[in-house]
Amino acid sequence: MGDLSTFFELFDEPFIHRALIGGFLTGSLGGLIGYFAVLRQLAFFSDALGHSALLGITLGILLNVNPTFVLIPFAIIFAFLVNNLVESSSLPTDALLNIVYSSSLAAAVLALSKINSYSGSIKQLLFGDILGITASDIYITLILFIVSFIYLVFSLRSHVLLTLNEDLAGSIGINTRFHKLAFIILLGIVVSVSIKSVGVLLISAFVVIPACAGRLISRKFSSYIVFSMVLGGLCALFGLILSGFFNLPSGPSIVILQFFAFLFSLIFSRVYNLVE
Repeated sequence: MGDLSTFFELFDEPFIHRALIGGFLTGSLGGLIGYFAVLRQLAFFSDALGHSALLGITLGILLNVNPTFVLIPFAIIFAFLVNNLVESSSLPTDALLNIVYSSSLAAAVLALSKINSYSGSIKQLLFGDILGITASDIYITLILFIVSFIYLVFSLRSHVLLTLNEDLAGSIGINTRFHKLAFIILLGIVVSVSIKSVGVLLISAFVVIPACAGRLISRKFSSYIVFSMVLGGLCALFGLILSGFFNLPSGPSIVILQFFAFLFSLIFSRVYNLVE
């Protein structure tokens, strides 16, 4: 356990302020996008995107540019290509995604091991470095959160119908192909932007766990969105604080807190159902 005086002194540091703001935004964004990903059964797709994003980071290192600016176009192209592959193949979706993400991850690790100019740590890429968030990272995350919120809220009816019955959604005039592709691309961008904070191995947890916890304690679509975002944001915020106090890695600490929030939601939902 850390010293209390040293712990509170940390809050005077600008990098802590950026980490707390960035963590809250990233967690809220994960909860928002995770709401739709879980309903549309795309949780494994987000995991595949997260693992494959390491290849995009490697491209950024090779080009000697900020990996964030490479990851966004990489995620868009990758999501588009994988979506077409899944739709055109007769193989099971989970098997295809497993092949894609494991191959991409292996290629990226091999490339990183041979790049002499790379001075970073693969551990930071795998588990994230939320304390390294910059002001530009916060601005990008904030803009992405606003764009995602506006699009998903205004297209809520279309996505709900797509989840319930895709054929029915198409028969009443909803452009199902557009909304499916738009969401997958949006999911890819969110994953790529969040990699720096969360890491490749834990990004799926940021998307899936708050959404599943929110689903257990909400009965309406509107409240489901709110619970997912709030749980994602608060778990990231308090997980970061706890990691600073106990001197633990920030990414895994946040995910463990999300897991306990999920367990609490599970117990609460069962007790609530028993009372009714």
